[in-house]
Amino acid sequence: MKKINFLIALVWSFAGLAQQTPAPEQTEAITITGTTAHIGNGTVIENCSIVFENGKITAIGSSVTAKGKSIDASGKHIYPGFIAPGKSLGLVEVNAVRASNDQDELGDFIPHIRSLIAYNAESKVVESMRPNGVLLAQITPKGGRISGTSSIVQFDAWNWEDAAVKVDDGIHLNWPGTFRRGRWWLGEPRGYQPNKNYQKNIDAVKSFMANSLAYGKASVKEKNQAFAAMQGLFDGSQKLYLYAQGEKEILDGITTAKDAGVKNIVLVGGYHAYKITDFLKQHNIPVLVNFTHTLPNFEDDDYDFTFKLPKLLVDAGLLVGLQNASASNFQTRNLPFYAGQVVAQGLGKEKALQLISGNTAKILGIDADYGTLEVGKSATFFVSDGDALDMRTNQLSHAFINGRAISLETHQTKLWKRYMEKFEGK
Repeated sequence: MKKINFLIALVWSFAGLAQQTPAPEQTEAITITGTTAHIGNGTVIENCSIVFENGKITAIGSSVTAKGKSIDASGKHIYPGFIAPGKSLGLVEVNAVRASNDQDELGDFIPHIRSLIAYNAESKVVESMRPNGVLLAQITPKGGRISGTSSIVQFDAWNWEDAAVKVDDGIHLNWPGTFRRGRWWLGEPRGYQPNKNYQKNIDAVKSFMANSLAYGKASVKEKNQAFAAMQGLFDGSQKLYLYAQGEKEILDGITTAKDAGVKNIVLVGGYHAYKITDFLKQHNIPVLVNFTHTLPNFEDDDYDFTFKLPKLLVDAGLLVGLQNASASNFQTRNLPFYAGQVVAQGLGKEKALQLISGNTAKILGIDADYGTLEVGKSATFFVSDGDALDMRTNQLSHAFINGRAISLETHQTKLWKRYMEKFEGK
């Protein structure tokens, strides 16, 4: 009996930790009125109304006829749901608890490892993204040379099947660095040292890509999951997300991938991408640039270099999105504030918004349905009391994913309310 009681208590404790029940499907038309709409493509519509039904936007503008249930958002702002690329959200719950970490697998070349099937839709970390307007993400494996295959999800679902927006959208390649940190525990000098195996690392990537291409062309072949998973790169159905920072690494990575027959490449990181913008434009390479709240990599960099890098790339005419792939998952909720930091460097507010909405949707290939507020697209957006790129005024009153009115309560908001009540009278 004691064992049974213990099991019942354990089940209830986990139930309390789980994400709240996903919202029901939209059953009637809804009109949001009187708001300032930030479309996500650089356009702003004042005194705007937006009508959506069956999960899709059916009308938007300043002279729209209301339909169905009406929500007065006078004085408030409406934004498309923000998109976080390159994150292992839902794959890691607690970094220090190995059993909750599913972001990496054994092996250096594992493109056949699919992040989606390990995605935990009830992650409390995922849940905490929504109150800041981050409603979608690219769930990405980490580690190794080729980490695996990512997929794009929305943040209100029972399971990974319900969450999926775009399945197996791309493969992630961590390009080797020309320098690496000295392994002091092996007697090497501390600090950065030349990577003596740089060319050897590149040759391994070239060999794997060449074998993958040959595998796809072979008429008779023995099943190889890793080579089979690479075929989407050569027929254009998937993108290669190339993680590279230095000028030489970026040039070598893109040249190698192009020579191997890869159709679509996205640069992730791009610390020195501003030095070779003509090359990137020539090869039509978009950039998911480093997030702003980090220190410069080198002593002779400007102290504010990371803050202004996204603007440098936008001003050069590149298609740019903002990511924080190298940061902890919980920091992803600050994505809108990283974009706000770029505004402080002189980039227009609506252009900064595009870095986490319309531009990112284009880069990830989901812009037909997400990223901007347009007729025919998914009703995935939120209403904020003020500027969503400013942490002082990013206060959400409503949020919708595919037309479903989602909860903005999380374990964090519950704790905040609890302790606000505790100290309010003191």
